[in-house]
Amino acid sequence: MAKGYWIARVDIRDAEHYKDYVAAAKPAFETYGAKFLARGGAYTLVEGDGRARNVVIEFPTYQAAVDCYNSPEYQIAAKIRQEVADGEIVVVEGI
Repeated sequence: MAKGYWIARVDIRDAEHYKDYVAAAKPAFETYGAKFLARGGAYTLVEGDGRARNVVIEFPTYQAAVDCYNSPEYQIAAKIRQEVADGEIVVVEGI
């Protein structure tokens, strides 16, 4: 079964309250086996529009990645994130 990945690109508007999102999201990530491969850090924009923060999260399966996003636990966190940051998240299937 193929792994699943979240690819998130985020501009944080309120760094202090973004910490609330991180704390709220942690239980969902733990439940669905999330492994952070990239979280912030240096990057080089080589094409298109960029965001200040780039995150790649690996899940054991594509379905686990989708289920994590749709879980009640993560949806609470997502509401917090949407209030303090702008961004996009895509869920992709690994090869």
